Amino acid sequence: MSDRKGQTAMAQGARVLRALLLALALLAGAPGHADQPGRFDYYVLALSWSPNWCRTTGDDRQAAQCDPGGGADFTLHGLWPQHERGWPADCVTPARDPSRRETAAQADLFGSGGQAWYQWRKHGRCSGLSAADYFRTARAALDRIRLPEHFEGLDRDISIPPALIERAFLLANPDMRADGVTVTCKRDDLAEIRICLTRDLTPRACGADISRDCSRDAIRMDRVR
Repeated sequence: MSDRKGQTAMAQGARVLRALLLALALLAGAPGHADQPGRFDYYVLALSWSPNWCRTTGDDRQAAQCDPGGGADFTLHGLWPQHERGWPADCVTPARDPSRRETAAQADLFGSGGQAWYQWRKHGRCSGLSAADYFRTARAALDRIRLPEHFEGLDRDISIPPALIERAFLLANPDMRADGVTVTCKRDDLAEIRICLTRDLTPRACGADISRDCSRDAIRMDRVR
């Protein structure tokens, strides 16, 4: 009899556990808990230095942007919807995903059609825009940024303080705020320039979780191929 009672108690415990797990799953997907398309405070425009990325990653992938003579320098890593703290990602949206042809047409912007697709899937869906409008917005955001002439056609590898890279962007863009530009690094390499923009693409200050600059004394920028 005691064995039967024990089995009954175990079965009841298992049912309670399943019900609890189901409730937690439903709660995680409820409005107000999941990332919602269109609910964000500002954009982060992230630019990567293509020559560094090619050396560390792109060459192994035989990426077209790394071909000799291609001349790729700063490429758009992404345009990311951002909260004042944290960011949405992988939102569920009724917007139609772009076709392979539509993402391939963004290769000049993102470096490849695959990168354009990835940025749409992870970040673009959270913008509340259609894929076409998200790509148009990303292009407009990049168009409003003037890239420093100092790095155009860079013909040798250099080591440079992150503060000088930031200063070059501020001089090229007088309306940009010092607290709206962040230089990031990966070990000794320049990784990204992150520029914070309002939803109408006006420069603004970055949130606390974006505004941490690279702490290296100097970082590497490979020559343009």
